[in-house]
Parts: sequence; structure tokens; C-alpha cells
Amino acid sequence: MIRQYSLPNILKGENDTMLTFAEFFAGIGLMRMGLEKQGWTVAFANDISLQKYEMYRTQFLDAEQHFLLDDINNITPQQIPHVDLATASFPCNDLSLAGGRNGINGTNSKSFWSFTRILEGMGEQRPQLVIIENVIGFLKSHNGMDLVTALQYLCRLGYSIDAFVIDAAHFVPQSRPRLFIIGSVREPYFDEAVLQVSDTRPKDLVAFIKNHKNIKWNIKRLPTLPKNSNLLPTVLEDIPNDHPEWWSTDRAAYLLNQMSYRHRLIAEYMISNNTWSYGTVFRRMRNGKSTAELRVDGIAGCLRTPRGGSAKQILFKAGYGKYFVRLITPRECARLMGANDYCITTARDQALFGFGDAVCVPVISWIAEHYLDPIIHTLIQESTNQQVLV
Repeated sequence: MIRQYSLPNILKGENDTMLTFAEFFAGIGLMRMGLEKQGWTVAFANDISLQKYEMYRTQFLDAEQHFLLDDINNITPQQIPHVDLATASFPCNDLSLAGGRNGINGTNSKSFWSFTRILEGMGEQRPQLVIIENVIGFLKSHNGMDLVTALQYLCRLGYSIDAFVIDAAHFVPQSRPRLFIIGSVREPYFDEAVLQVSDTRPKDLVAFIKNHKNIKWNIKRLPTLPKNSNLLPTVLEDIPNDHPEWWSTDRAAYLLNQMSYRHRLIAEYMISNNTWSYGTVFRRMRNGKSTAELRVDGIAGCLRTPRGGSAKQILFKAGYGKYFVRLITPRECARLMGANDYCITTARDQALFGFGDAVCVPVISWIAEHYLDPIIHTLIQESTNQQVLV
């Protein structure tokens, strides 16, 4: 039996339903951008970061009407309007290798429980859908028990669960695999025929689902992800070679000398070509030594927050016997996140911090089109039918 919820919106016509959402851990609003492209409307947004809010309100001129700048721990369920969907891209610090794998009860990632506290407090007014986004390390955090605990709690709140992985590289030239969890108020239904290894459900995720059948799963068949043909050069700004954005000769040479023998050979080959080619570089510690690792497959590495020098992604341009080095610009970061026209007025590090902590816009739009929209319209129709019967 479908769980009874009062409808947050009035069906104004067969295809004219206003779909609303509350965006927790909103950051600079890229979740909003992705959902808005599919016709969703933001009713509430929250984040603790003033730096991110400054970017958000520059991009979205209506921010003061719905954005609450505060610690999620201070928010009460009564402050949340009645919406169809709640989104949560909660901090990944403790679920990633860089964060020490402290888990979902770690200093930052434990804010997930503040989100679920709000959902629980909303009672029968809680959203019919939730979408949670985080790094794929969540899947194996504490041998999978962090994810099990989180999903079981959502189930106790009345949600059945689906999960899938999407790499932003299917939409933009950036490698950014992320785990998405969907909770819906529909009755659980487990069909192993639907649960196959695919581009959205890798082997590890399929194994996790099969090994935890006590969770109230509701696995939906998903279409194949698109193939992105736009490579790194399509997002680069046209910056002249004599522009001060490019590093000095000495600084560029230092980076080249930090490359391993194999990566140095690739760089030298690029330099010797009679055409310009591009790669991206991250600095990493290998055997106690800082090394520069070059990627040249046309896909940028995953954007990060610039909390240290190694977190800043570097562009390597080479050809005609020359090479040039600079940092990826904020505008290039926006394009790598599918937010091409985002209004950027802040300093570089502030912009990189905002984009590095965000979601990829076209990924969210794809999820809305192929997952959220069909389910929410079905839920609304089912609720309407049941209210008529009553």
C-alpha cells in the first residue's frame, strides 16, 4: 500500500505540476541549476559556508527569499517548507582517503545525521523523494557498514532505496564518479533481473546491494549513460602565451622535472609535436616525494577544494618545441562542472573552493529527467487517486 502523504502542490493540469525541492548543503547552487533545467523550483536552501553563499547569491538573485546561512545543526524541521524532494550533498571529508576515512560519524560527514534528524522531525510532511550524493568511498567506508547504517535509517523513515554511480565524464571532460542514493516513499520491490552490472551500477555496488537484501530496495532500470565527445580543449579559455596567467619559465621547468620518467616521456613527446596538445597535472606525494602526474586522455582530473597546493589542478600546454604551465581558471572549473555561464566575481581560491565541492549540473539534470520526474509524477498520481477513493 502506498504511504499516505498530503500533496505539497496542486495538479494544475495534466503536465503542469510545480515540483519543489529543499537543497541541503547547497554550496554554490549547482544541484539547483541541474534540477531547474528540468523544471524543478527551489523552495529552501541551506549551507554553513559564507564563501559559498556569496557565490550563490551572485548567481541567484532570489537567494534571500529562501537561503538560510546557518549550521544545519541549528535548523528545525518546522523551518522547512513542504516540498517534493530534499537533496543532500553532505561533506565527503571523512568518507574519502584524503579525509582519513573517519566515516559517517567523523567530524564533517556526521552532518548526514542532522539531515536525517530534520527529515524525521517533518513527520508526514517529509518529502516523497530524497537524493543523497557523495564520493564512491561511501560504498566501502568502514567495510560498507557506514552506508548500511545510513540506508537502514532512511528505511525507518519510510523510504525505499535505490543507488547508482555516475561519472561526470559522461557529460563533461572531467573524471568525477559519485554515488547517488534515492529514497522514495514507494513500497520496496527487489527484482534481480534489473540489478545488472552497467555503467550506472558497477560491480562493487551490485555486490553491495545483493549482499544487503535486508535493506528496503527499490531498484529502477536506468538507460545507458550518454557518451561525451567534448574533450578538455573545449572548456579551455583562450589565454595568450605571454599572459601573466602562465607560470614563469623556471616554475614551469620545475614542474616538468617533478614528473616521473614515464610521464616526462609523454610530456617531451607533446612538446616535440607540431601542434598544441593539453594535459592536466596534479601534484601527489609518492614515496615521500612530491611528484607531478600528467593526464593526457582529454579528461581533467576530479576538481577539488584548494585546501593545499596539491589540490589545485594544473594545465600543461605543449607543442612546437615549447611548453606552458598554469592553473586551471575558475571559468574552466565552471565549464568542467557543466555550469558554463555561472557568474563568477570572487577571488580564484574562493571560486575553486565552490566548484570543487559541488555537483556536476548535467548529471543532476539527467537524474531528474530519467529518475526523479517519472517517479514523482507517479507518486502524485497515486496519492491523488487514493484521496479520491477516500
